Amino acid sequence: MHISTNALCLTLFLFATATLSSPLLTTNTLRDRSTPVKARSPANTSVNPQAVTGTTCDDPSVALVSHDTNVAILSICGGIAGAIEFCGGDPATTVGASGTAKFTLTASNADAGATINVSKGRWEGCVRAAQATCPTGTFTSICVGGTSDGAGFEFVLSANN
Repeated sequence: MHISTNALCLTLFLFATATLSSPLLTTNTLRDRSTPVKARSPANTSVNPQAVTGTTCDDPSVALVSHDTNVAILSICGGIAGAIEFCGGDPATTVGASGTAKFTLTASNADAGATINVSKGRWEGCVRAAQATCPTGTFTSICVGGTSDGAGFEFVLSANN
């Protein structure tokens, strides 16, 4: 009986040692309190009025849902959300739509073969600049640059019917 007690204690000890050293139990499920959490960088909200030209407010009475507009912004070029930083595929024209809002982009010199290759940052800056002129409703504007020939592209925010 004395041998079985020792064997039982040894078995429990080995089981406990193996269990406590298991990677499943040593993963950091509780954050190390000595490492501060960095705050997220806020979204860029600066407005450069020179990012666009020729902005016209088409219909200020059109009610667009701001979330729909934000999703439509990131829906151009087949989607530029997340880690994607540029319009891919070099289209001459592209559409981004969601719910109540639709953006239609067309390279200014599309008929001469120009394509849209705008970065996400430039595109969002162009929209902010146009929205500074036309804070409600629909509009038409030209984004400076963002094309293969550098001439820019026209973009229209309209109701997504």
